[in-house]
Amino acid sequence: MSKFNEPKADPSADTASKAWLDLGRYAREVLAVQDTRRFVLGFTLCGSLMRVWVFDRLGGVASERFDINEDGLQFVSTILGFLWMSEAECGFDPTIITKNDRRFIEIEQNGHAERVVLEKLTKRAPCIAGRATTCWKAHREEDPGVPLVVKDSWQYTERDEEGDLLQEATEKSVVNVARYYHHATVCIRGKIDDVRDNVRGGLDIRTASNYRPERLALSTGTIVADAPRKSRNSGKSGVKRSSSQTGASLPPNKRSCSASPTKASSMPNRVHRRVILRDYGKPIYKASTRQALLAALKGCIAGHQSLQQAGILHRDISVNNLMINEDKENPSWPSFLIDLDLAIRETRDGVSGANGKTGTRAFMAIGSLLGEKHSFMHDLESFFWVIFWICIHYEGPGKGRVVARFDKWNFVDTDELAGMKKGEISDEADFVKSANEYFTEYYRPLIPCINTLRKAVFPNGRRWAKEDPGLYDRMKAILRGARED
Repeated sequence: MSKFNEPKADPSADTASKAWLDLGRYAREVLAVQDTRRFVLGFTLCGSLMRVWVFDRLGGVASERFDINEDGLQFVSTILGFLWMSEAECGFDPTIITKNDRRFIEIEQNGHAERVVLEKLTKRAPCIAGRATTCWKAHREEDPGVPLVVKDSWQYTERDEEGDLLQEATEKSVVNVARYYHHATVCIRGKIDDVRDNVRGGLDIRTASNYRPERLALSTGTIVADAPRKSRNSGKSGVKRSSSQTGASLPPNKRSCSASPTKASSMPNRVHRRVILRDYGKPIYKASTRQALLAALKGCIAGHQSLQQAGILHRDISVNNLMINEDKENPSWPSFLIDLDLAIRETRDGVSGANGKTGTRAFMAIGSLLGEKHSFMHDLESFFWVIFWICIHYEGPGKGRVVARFDKWNFVDTDELAGMKKGEISDEADFVKSANEYFTEYYRPLIPCINTLRKAVFPNGRRWAKEDPGLYDRMKAILRGARED
């Protein structure tokens, strides 16, 4: 499907609540299943009233409507335009080349051209507006035995480039963080592939008759993915997810928060960036044993410590950003962190980090939910919430379920969630009772370990009052001891 349409017999259906939303849902489906899509074109035809639409990583934009009965020439021109478009003009990425049933990209590395073969899709964010991260397992054409990961995403132009941060971390010999291989800003037709100037051709949406700056400020002030599916069942038993939703106990659409660097008075923009990494693994919740899970978590904490010592703060510790490698033939780290999309370079004076609520909602530290300046201590707390979440939502390696009491963590207000989390950790007896009730049978043997972690991260059942670098080693020692028991 190159483009799509939404016909309605009634002209009054040309409203946001009818044809427009229907078209938007179709656009999201197309973007989700076609992994080389940059944007989607379509049109609505409500009675004789027609609009042309583009859905890209900033949202949807429509033309003025026109009556096809009164302006037949414009109607014919529009349809011919759709028919004569190239694949790139329809929204497909021409830098991903298909030849002899293989897909590949071409890069320049150390002054030489290289071909990177895409083996399989491993991640495609099911959204319209946002970073829209897409990942493929890949390899160099001349070296198929060494796995690579190609990651495409649409980043705010004001943010630090993830590729620069990964390159810096690799050059500083940071351990247990995905190692850098290559990065670039994607160019199409000789131009940087961004939304504002390339996809939309310089269109200034501020000239639209129904332009609402306050909507723009709302949509860019906090990045939050579409609301997850709520469980229809309640209680501790939970509901198993289908195999197609493995790992979706963190909801099918990751609920993340991130303050946008774009000023409300200016037009936002996203640019298409590509990063290639030298480490490939699987999410930590797929660890084959409890001992492997604990070892991987310990390794990821060591990776965060190494990254922080190199002057970079991760700020998005979550179940999908902690990886494990149990393949003896795979030269990747045994466990490692990925995704520096929200990472920042730390300052050396005072409390580290930056203002703003940043991270994946279910795993954000209490202080982060309340808007505190981000510190490595918040990330260490997030490691606790990751293992806590896994013990509740997984009945074994990768066997996810939904538990209504905790599923709401993905969509409640951040202040309310902070209160919920305080209630979980403040009293030891209550915590152990809750763990026995909600941890799956598979993970109940870890309750003593998780409770010990709780006491380390929340001394006396309270949030930390000052930064404590020694917490890294205490958490690693707890995990090491539990693994040996």
